[in-house]
Amino acid sequence: MALKSDRLRTTLQVVLAIVIGALAYFLYYSITEPYEAIEREQRIVEEVRNRMSDIRTTLNRYERDSTTYPDSLDQLMAHIQRDSALLANRDSIFMTSFELDSMFYSPRNGAPFVYTLSDTGQVPTYLLEAPAPDSTDQIGTLSGDPTRTNVASWE
Repeated sequence: MALKSDRLRTTLQVVLAIVIGALAYFLYYSITEPYEAIEREQRIVEEVRNRMSDIRTTLNRYERDSTTYPDSLDQLMAHIQRDSALLANRDSIFMTSFELDSMFYSPRNGAPFVYTLSDTGQVPTYLLEAPAPDSTDQIGTLSGDPTRTNVASWE
């Protein structure tokens, strides 16, 4: 009889150890997963903003070379491909390293950045927006205020 109760007690201890281990795993996962999701989102937001800043840099170089902003991002890409100095020094000019083909696409969802040129005022301005519906990241303005031309919403 004592042998049966020892076996029952050992079995119960093993089952409780397994339950405790499983509960510890679920507790750890429930704490770390939301934190990791927030960190992932922050990394993506930083990548989007860095890429938008790189586009701003190339827009300023384009404007310096031709005294106006390009009509489209395709026109800006053609200018980048013709600018040998920019291509040769792109590691020191751009904040991030990436393929030029992906420069105008958001790392968040792969959609192209939205670029709008306003040349109706005395000073041309542009607006560059992130394509995500929940993002408020933008650079520039369409209001005609030249002091906001290269200002990013997160700066």
